[in-house]
Amino acid sequence: MNGELLSVLEYIEREKGINRETILEAVESSLVSASKKTLPSARNLSVQIDRQTGGIHVFADVLVVPEKTGDFPDTIPLLRALEVDPNAKAGEQLRMEVTPHDFGRIAAQTAKQVIIQRLREAEKTLVFDEFKERVGTLVTGSVRRHGHGAVIVDVGRAEAILPAREQCFGERYPIGSRISAYVLEVKDAIKGPEVIISRTHPGLVERLFELEIPEISDGVVQVKGIAREAGHRTKIAVHSTDEKVDPIGACVGLRGARVKNVVRELNGEKIDIIKWSEDTGTYVGNALSPAKLKKVQVNEAEQTVTVIVSEDQLSLAIGKKGQNARLTAKLVGWRVDIFSEEKMRELQAIQTQRVLELPGVEEKVLEVLRQAGYTTVSAIAGASEEDLEKLPGVDKATAEKLVKAARETLQGE
Repeated sequence: MNGELLSVLEYIEREKGINRETILEAVESSLVSASKKTLPSARNLSVQIDRQTGGIHVFADVLVVPEKTGDFPDTIPLLRALEVDPNAKAGEQLRMEVTPHDFGRIAAQTAKQVIIQRLREAEKTLVFDEFKERVGTLVTGSVRRHGHGAVIVDVGRAEAILPAREQCFGERYPIGSRISAYVLEVKDAIKGPEVIISRTHPGLVERLFELEIPEISDGVVQVKGIAREAGHRTKIAVHSTDEKVDPIGACVGLRGARVKNVVRELNGEKIDIIKWSEDTGTYVGNALSPAKLKKVQVNEAEQTVTVIVSEDQLSLAIGKKGQNARLTAKLVGWRVDIFSEEKMRELQAIQTQRVLELPGVEEKVLEVLRQAGYTTVSAIAGASEEDLEKLPGVDKATAEKLVKAARETLQGE
């Protein structure tokens, strides 16, 4: 058994990457428990495995007595103790080997159980560590089975779970089919690592673009933002760090070959590739393309964008069931309001009337406020009295009255 144990440990260390010393220490610890069953009266038991020969030895503390009387395995007569240690004295404890004759069989069984357990634990740890590093990356595997709405995917050394909430609308996942997914999370569960994957996460689109477009993987073209309604439509904003490289052209590819590969992987999901811009108004305009915009008003303080379009462009800008507007707002991260010219005039007239109803506001003051950008009650309420005092024709008393009235009006709504 001794030589066999060392051979097995050597193989495990070489093939599985599990440290041999770690397993040996675990085997020694387990053998202590086995020894206590065989030698119940022995004190301070310990087990040592010879790292060179694999020999297994059990040690315990025994009491040195003048003479051996009766069958007490935890004592040793002085004469025999002196053979072990010339300095032994009666009444003292002596550390000596007490390995039972049939201990080899017990040791072999214990070692086998420990090795199997350690292999399982090590395998779980290795898989967990591997996939923990892959969170946020792309993984490809084959569908193995379905259960409780989830899809179980074989991704090599582990089974990944595609929960119902992470499944794309309209997609089917037949057993045996291959799918790509985004690694969302890795949990260290009792039964082993749980790899949670997603087909709806915007990161899936980004990873697929990195795979298909060398300019993105090289860093020449950067993905600045993604807004997605999985299974329907995605907007992806790109920017080039090299003015000679067209970011949209690089993503589309010759005759649309590159983006078609991504669309195919997403089962026909529509993808809008737009050019990113530091200017919020330009960015929104690019995101709403191909709709033609009349005017874009950006409110930095409130992080809102008001878009004005002609009547015939309104439905195109808003999109089916408001999808184009929603994705644009999600992409930019600001609120985006889209109005037709006629609707905007109506809203402006209403706002103007509300401002006129504030005490101290006449046509002359209204024009001054309008030119300064205070065209709504909320804008006046958000202003400071000092700012309004700087406007021509607005004194301190009028400024105080305007701000107070505007704030009271908003609180009453």
